[in-house]
Amino acid sequence: MQHTQPTTIDSAPPAKTAHFSDALRSIGALFANITGYIFLALAVLVLLEVLGRKLFGFSLQGVDELGGYALAVGSSLAFTTALVDRAHIRIELFHLKLPKVLQTLLNWLSIVLLAGFGVMLAWVCLTILLDTLTYQSTAPTPWATPLIYPQGVWYASLVVFAVVAVAMALHATALLLTGKASVLNRTYGPRETVEEIKDELQDLDRR
Repeated sequence: MQHTQPTTIDSAPPAKTAHFSDALRSIGALFANITGYIFLALAVLVLLEVLGRKLFGFSLQGVDELGGYALAVGSSLAFTTALVDRAHIRIELFHLKLPKVLQTLLNWLSIVLLAGFGVMLAWVCLTILLDTLTYQSTAPTPWATPLIYPQGVWYASLVVFAVVAVAMALHATALLLTGKASVLNRTYGPRETVEEIKDELQDLDRR
């Protein structure tokens, strides 16, 4: 009598899904590093501004303006990082008590709605960029910075967020249609406590 080993269905993510997830994590890590460098540079400028005013009686004239640009660009970059790291807050009090089928549908719906929000955000903010370009707007500061430059970087960050969100929504839809429910739930469901502890331990090891 021939014995066959039992096969596990959908027990591990397919290679394509693994590559997709790795690419997303790379994008998130890149944006996280850029955001960190932006705020680190801003902190140095603020320190120089404070020391200059207190000790030497001069001002760099514009650190507050740069702070506004840094906050706008850094936060929009962080949108993508939070998205790929599943760092957005989700109330899972009732989610874990629902049937698996309903959990899968809700996980799919969450990323689809987030993608829709990203596209809407990029579309609405495009009007701001076009108005700035039309009127050649400048900042009401001593530098009189043409706003098209900082707003252009800000808008590009929002477009990247929208593109990544749409790509993830399409990926989740493909998983749903092909019956890979467990992969969909692992990739787009709420982060479990075990995952968070594992990530914290990995961060601790890197330090």
